[in-house]
Amino acid sequence: MQKLHFSVKVNAPKEKVWDTMLGEESYKQWTDVFMERSYYEGSWSQGSKIRFLAPDEEGNMQGMVSRIKENREYEYVSIEHLGFIQNGEEETSGDWAGALENYTFREKNGQTEVLVDMDTEEEYAEMFQEMWPKALEKLKKLAETKS
Repeated sequence: MQKLHFSVKVNAPKEKVWDTMLGEESYKQWTDVFMERSYYEGSWSQGSKIRFLAPDEEGNMQGMVSRIKENREYEYVSIEHLGFIQNGEEETSGDWAGALENYTFREKNGQTEVLVDMDTEEEYAEMFQEMWPKALEKLKKLAETKS
């Protein structure tokens, strides 16, 4: 596994940035960079199972099955990936099992820095290095304009 790091500074309080990043409707908007029509099922509560989903070209559900390892509201959330979802079926044995994706929110003078740290397989590193900055820029715009 390779560790990747990304960040963005948002001109909004951390509560607003958190709500924009994890809110059901706004999540769909900033994550469409990774997969069109992406969404999640489940809860961001610590210990909860959460599924990150999107339809493929044939309309079959695909994505990741995960659990929220840690949640400190407005400060930090850690997602532990358990496996893939292919054609709607969970597959929890594989390379992604145990991979972490962490979001840290640091506010200073009304500006929030969002830090993303994630584990990825080597073959996906370049893809994520292209997608995450675009996704974070979308998140920034949403949080700065969301009322």
